Amino acid sequence: MAERTGADLVVERLRAWRVPRVFGCPAAAIAPVVAALDGSGGDPEFVPARHEETAALMASGHAKFTGGIGVCLAAQGPGAIGLLTGLYDAKLESRPMVAIVGEDVTGPLGGAHEEIGLTRLLGDACHQFLRYARTPEQVPAVLDQALRTAAATRSPTCVVLPEQVQTAAVADLLPQAAGVTSATPGEPPARVLPHDADLAAAAALLGVGERTAILVGQGASGAADEIVRLADRLGAGVATSLLGKPVLDERLPFHTGVLGEVGSNAAAQLMGGCDTLLMVGTNDPWTGYYPLAGQARTIQIDLDGRRVGARHPVDVPLVGDAAETLRALLDRVPDRPRRHWRETVEGSVERWRAEAAARAQSPAEPVNPQLVLHELAARLPRPAALAVDVGSVLYWYARHLPLPPGVSAQLCGTLGATGCALPYAVAAKLARPDRPVIALVGDAAMQLNGLAELITVAHRWTQWPDPRLVVLVLNNRDHSGTDAGGLPPGGTGRRPDVPYAGWARLLGLHGVRVDRPELVGAAWDEALAADRPSVLEAVVDPTVALRVPEPALADLRSLFADGDTARLVRDRVPAGTVDDLV
Repeated sequence: MAERTGADLVVERLRAWRVPRVFGCPAAAIAPVVAALDGSGGDPEFVPARHEETAALMASGHAKFTGGIGVCLAAQGPGAIGLLTGLYDAKLESRPMVAIVGEDVTGPLGGAHEEIGLTRLLGDACHQFLRYARTPEQVPAVLDQALRTAAATRSPTCVVLPEQVQTAAVADLLPQAAGVTSATPGEPPARVLPHDADLAAAAALLGVGERTAILVGQGASGAADEIVRLADRLGAGVATSLLGKPVLDERLPFHTGVLGEVGSNAAAQLMGGCDTLLMVGTNDPWTGYYPLAGQARTIQIDLDGRRVGARHPVDVPLVGDAAETLRALLDRVPDRPRRHWRETVEGSVERWRAEAAARAQSPAEPVNPQLVLHELAARLPRPAALAVDVGSVLYWYARHLPLPPGVSAQLCGTLGATGCALPYAVAAKLARPDRPVIALVGDAAMQLNGLAELITVAHRWTQWPDPRLVVLVLNNRDHSGTDAGGLPPGGTGRRPDVPYAGWARLLGLHGVRVDRPELVGAAWDEALAADRPSVLEAVVDPTVALRVPEPALADLRSLFADGDTARLVRDRVPAGTVDDLV
């Protein structure tokens, strides 16, 4: 019988925390842990990626799609460097993640092969917790602390394991001094609610507002019913951040869409016309699209008090869980629907939706990329998961793919790391292999790491009860970084034309290539009906303009009969008198 080692303790603690899988790249300095995972019977499962960056993005994607802790591993040196993209993705979007890094310190200090100061390298991304385990007996306690900190702070943490610690034999019963914790670690999250006085102040402001806008972010996940009830009670219009797009049914008549450069004209107009703004779980960086200074009284709900007021001046801060805070507000806010304002918002939404449909149908050479997302909207399976990459595909997703209930979507919206979608899609599919997954990718992202990670898909798909993982590649042969291409054919910014669908077929997957607009819908039908994962390569026009919406000055106030843009909530509630309303 083989001796129990420090690497076995890693597996035991991950299993105790119910971590279902670990993403990583095998290498010498982490090989004992990989071997222990391989011998674990799939509990937890080890998922080898083609590169440490994609392994870390898979772990971040796992945390985003499941709400659990994403775990990745790598060896020192370039392997640890590769983890940084996924770690910063998790840090900037408040996702729990743990990196396990193996280190070989048998060589001369300061000159060993692949030696890099891991504390300095990873210390910023994993600033909440980064520790070395110096003996195998320390492994359980250090891992428990890393996992607990990641869950409690919703951030990435790191444990560094010297190779000697991984291979060292350990006793069957560890000494109490080693700090071993219970076999069922972890605590349920605390219930966080604002103070009654703050809730009353917020309800008072909402009660006197004439033109209320609600801006919804990813922190409002699970609070859709409460948001809709409050919006109906106030006659409010709703917009979302890019990360908050999946929270609400986008087919609601008062849902103006995504706010910001990637978003809709209707959302910009909503912000420009409101006199009261309720922000729910959002840290949206498009501050140029927020109401103008002094225009709107603002209430912000966020679980993290550090974010309150970080993007926009706030009159009433409400630190608490979104759903519970909204339910408490509903008990206090009077039922005073502003029908004229609601009708105005709904008219703006109708005009925007008609304009978006017209944009999708406009001629392009050979295919309009907006049409590709427009055609998917009518075919989007439910329930399904979407993984969206960075680039022009993000604009088309935000505007032309309304998400119904039951469809989740994730993207690297804060860090903006190109090449995130396919690793995310793999994580989503492994978490729920019985559900379809769609990755929306540009050709630059596909060449960056998507072609390699299709190997991971090809290696694993036969284990999935639902084989549908469709990778849309918008092939515009351009990577100029401008709104609509802007470089001549053959210029240095042009991407080589790669046969993406052909590469999929070489790997034993399904591949579809479409370069005629009338065949786009049929191409989607074929990809979604295939008996294996598919790559849908759409050859699209790089010159289709992104057409960024005008910011808050393009508002709805001019549509009111009185035309008095100065009659804002501040006229009804003078500055400094919020306490008097309670």
